[in-house]
Amino acid sequence: MPAKAKEFAAAATLPSPGDSAGIGASIRGLTHSYGELATIDNLDLEVPAHGVLGLVGPSGCGKSTLLELISGLQVPAKGNIALGESTSAAARLARCAFMPQRDLLLPWLTAIDNAALALRNRGVRRAQARRQAGLLFERFGLAGFERAKPAELSGGMRQRVAFLRTLMAGKPVMALDEPFASLDAITRGEMQEWLARALEADPRTVVLVTHDVEEALYLCDRVAVLSARPARIVDELSAPSPRAPDRDEAITDPEFVAARERALHALREGTL
Repeated sequence: MPAKAKEFAAAATLPSPGDSAGIGASIRGLTHSYGELATIDNLDLEVPAHGVLGLVGPSGCGKSTLLELISGLQVPAKGNIALGESTSAAARLARCAFMPQRDLLLPWLTAIDNAALALRNRGVRRAQARRQAGLLFERFGLAGFERAKPAELSGGMRQRVAFLRTLMAGKPVMALDEPFASLDAITRGEMQEWLARALEADPRTVVLVTHDVEEALYLCDRVAVLSARPARIVDELSAPSPRAPDRDEAITDPEFVAARERALHALREGTL
């Protein structure tokens, strides 16, 4: 494991959601469309409390829409979504932190104030919110850029600030849409290791969208492979367990390689 990744692992802590029992996510008969464009077709998914579910599928198949529906940012045309006992869109939104593909940083705020925004929205005083967010800046490779505006940051750094902002929300459920997409390969691997250990130390329920099958199998307990639009499940597989502590060792394990090949085969089948 690289030295930087070891530093992440040694301090793998997240802001607590204040719900040690956790809550799960349940999706039943979910169907959605934009006008006549069908995006999701009669989908059933279950994520146990503190479970981590990965969603992979071809571009445009409805993965991001599914996260928005889970998070309460959209209302489904048909079917039911529950986060624990929360079924309404407003109640789901209160329990879920959503990270979209675009970083959506506020251009007039500094990096540290963008990262601390969720804390400020919860009533935490600015100085305290900055201190709490600042504790993670070095671990995220952002030390020295606390006062930089988004326009002064690289795309990868902006993505890290956005990811940190999502973590600082301290919600029991996280919906992550390609959280590491803008990072270089080395940093992406380090952040994957950090998140894996952070979720071991402070579990919460996560739904992760990614185009990277390896990332899904490394970070998630289960992976659902979606078809081309309208999205339906073409395969669902469990990630190899127990996960090797070192990412390089984990992704070269024969069981992991076999699971990756199965997922890639399902992806190809789902586009036909």
